[in-house]
Amino acid sequence: MDSSKDLNKRSDFWTNLFKTPTEKNVLEDILVSMPLFKELDSKHIKFLMQIIHHRVYESNEFIFSQGDPGIALYIVKEGEVKIVYKDEFDKLHELANLLKGDFFGELAMLNDDVRSASAVAVKESSLAVIFKPDLDEFIEKYPRKGIQILRGISQITAIRLRKLNEELAVLYNKGIFNNEEISNEQIK
Repeated sequence: MDSSKDLNKRSDFWTNLFKTPTEKNVLEDILVSMPLFKELDSKHIKFLMQIIHHRVYESNEFIFSQGDPGIALYIVKEGEVKIVYKDEFDKLHELANLLKGDFFGELAMLNDDVRSASAVAVKESSLAVIFKPDLDEFIEKYPRKGIQILRGISQITAIRLRKLNEELAVLYNKGIFNNEEISNEQIK
């Protein structure tokens, strides 16, 4: 038998060992449950699985920092991630605490802006990563499915913006911010 063929067989064995069917099924289940991908059929979920990268971050390791280029969407497979924002006075504010099945960084899929906050692993965390160029290629290859994904990202963005507006209104009502009251005449 040719030794290079023998090497390939061993390589396939080790590759399959590290990507067990159980791990793939768990990630597929997470993807299907996400609003971004819930409209995709199993065939396109499998195509999507091919562009996903896997990363492990240690406790307190930065996944990305505020101001970094936004190049990927992250999905928490295991572990815990916090999103923190550093204000102009260098004070850190925790914006979110994310667990298995949660995702973040989706705005990077819509624009080429920098990260508005940092993401830090709270404890060892395993993440699935979809890089923007890979998703762009998927969208180009499957435009209808790509539109569904982008629509999902837009819906999530809209929901988060509405929630943020509600939270801001509560803070104004509590007097935390100076809020000039606007009369109905000024709105017209």
